[in-house]
Amino acid sequence: MSDPLVREVFPDLVRELTALLEAEGEPELAADARELRLVADCSCGDDFCRSFRTAPHRAGRPYGPGHRCVPLLPAEGTLILDVVDGRIVYVEVLGRESLRDLREPPEQDGHRPEPPEQDGHRPEPPEQGGHRPEPPEQGGHRPEPPEQGGHRPDRPGR
Repeated sequence: MSDPLVREVFPDLVRELTALLEAEGEPELAADARELRLVADCSCGDDFCRSFRTAPHRAGRPYGPGHRCVPLLPAEGTLILDVVDGRIVYVEVLGRESLRDLREPPEQDGHRPEPPEQDGHRPEPPEQGGHRPEPPEQGGHRPEPPEQGGHRPDRPGR
């Protein structure tokens, strides 16, 4: 089975990526964004992360000399692209509550559905090397997700 086109899973995101890339003077990347395939979701398990891989890559390995980051300025959340040799290979999407994944059933009462239980237990997200566990809540305050860049457990170094 072929990987789905990102535009079929996140049509609004692809429209926004295309417009932002064109505004940034990146017409080749804007054209590339329309044809991206969703190869793998980020496996960090953070509820504010909707990042995904658009090309195969071994975890923990640097992209190499043809790599560059393209930070974008969306109306909501954070969007950072990893580009290798002119091709988008990873899309970091953080803090996008409104992003609708068309592979998932519609939300009910504004909540995402819980993952299905297997053998009476909910699956735990996989551990990621270098990914720090969430600090305990103090005084009823839960820390906010990072504003820029700090979340990259599934993204290899440069």
